[in-house]
Amino acid sequence: MFGEIHEECGVFGIYAPEGQNASKDIYYGLTALQHRGQESAGMSVCDTGGPMGNIQTRKGMGLVSEVFSEDAVSKLSGNIGVGHVRYSTTGGSTVENAQPIAMNYIKGTLALVHNGNIVNAGELKEKQLYRGQAHYTTSDTEVLSYEIISNRTKTDSIESAVLKTAEILKGGYAVIIMSPRKLVGIRDPLGLKPLCLGKKKDAYILASESAAIRAVGGELIRDIKPGEMVTVTPEGIKSDESLCGRKGAHCIFEYIYFARNDSVIDGISVHDARINAGRALAGIDDVRADIVSGVPDSGLVAAEGYALESGIPFVLAFHKNSYIGRSFIKPTDEERRAAVQMKLSVLGTAVKGKRIVLIDDSIVRGTTMKRIVEMLREEGAKEVHVRISSPPFLHPCYYGTDVPNSSQLIASEHSTEEVRKTIGADSLRYLRIEDFERMTGDLPLCRACFDGKYPV
Repeated sequence: MFGEIHEECGVFGIYAPEGQNASKDIYYGLTALQHRGQESAGMSVCDTGGPMGNIQTRKGMGLVSEVFSEDAVSKLSGNIGVGHVRYSTTGGSTVENAQPIAMNYIKGTLALVHNGNIVNAGELKEKQLYRGQAHYTTSDTEVLSYEIISNRTKTDSIESAVLKTAEILKGGYAVIIMSPRKLVGIRDPLGLKPLCLGKKKDAYILASESAAIRAVGGELIRDIKPGEMVTVTPEGIKSDESLCGRKGAHCIFEYIYFARNDSVIDGISVHDARINAGRALAGIDDVRADIVSGVPDSGLVAAEGYALESGIPFVLAFHKNSYIGRSFIKPTDEERRAAVQMKLSVLGTAVKGKRIVLIDDSIVRGTTMKRIVEMLREEGAKEVHVRISSPPFLHPCYYGTDVPNSSQLIASEHSTEEVRKTIGADSLRYLRIEDFERMTGDLPLCRACFDGKYPV
């Protein structure tokens, strides 16, 4: 899908031996997670051998490379740290809502990064305000931070405070907390948000995706289990599974769109899942066409799978300009339309006179796909048959993915035939919900944006 669904966020944390500097690994890890959020970036580091409370934080609006110069990274000195890239799903797009959230409190300091959405954050905020523990909060991450600090004043460790907080949270989350001596990671009990554990020599890493671990020269150890909390100290890894055991509900859109193609999440290759989505689409199709192509970048792998299954040749039909701002931040349909044309251009000789099967991962409002179909026809495409490697979006998401409300979802308000006419395609078909099994096997999934069955 080209610029219609907003990604979530990406989190990264590392605990290296004393004397090493973690900031460069955090920088490269966040760069590998840049696809998960482009609005802001930040990191906090500290030296476990130094005085308590020596957390240094830098964050700002923009891409990782824009927020952190080489000089800025080198000045952030410490062997333990956390980092974050953000797309706002709650709270405004401002530097005040950029992460990490670093706080001082009566028992010390902490820095926290979070991917997801706490559904009951409003209720928790009201209680905090009533208790006088929080005066002004704008994001669920800040609410989460205040709750952990509140519990820390009543418990004997940061791990106990995190567990006590997690017991009352509702929603999807992957959270990494840095105290001056420990790194703690926890994943929501349903596994809605991904979090994995890796190692680089003697350093341990927590990250949203395995691709970020490999980007810094590390190796994936395993995924954090849904509901599991892990703590990294100089003695190694400790695990607490007291919140594990509920039925899982892993976000299917990680495999459809969000995750990097080279990541492995919960034991499933994202690349293979997308190939299999394309194969499943071809298996239910009978269209006659000359070529198969995908909308860059997210439709390309499913298009490859479709071509493999159908025998129709896979052809690149577009050139993508990667140096233009993302189209989803444009406030009007006309500006989105212009942004699509700046970022995508059609390879005319590849499509002229051809019947094309065009693969993308989803249709949200329909405006972007309509323009892409128009561009293909302007370059002489004979037919354009749109195939979508997900079912129709019918319902909003409440767990940290910015799927808009139902009134903005074209498939929620219109039949497939009406959508086809709106986007100007010769035909339109979607992946079926039952085809998810071909993508992810028996992995329990959250697919509420397609069937309205919310796990929380």
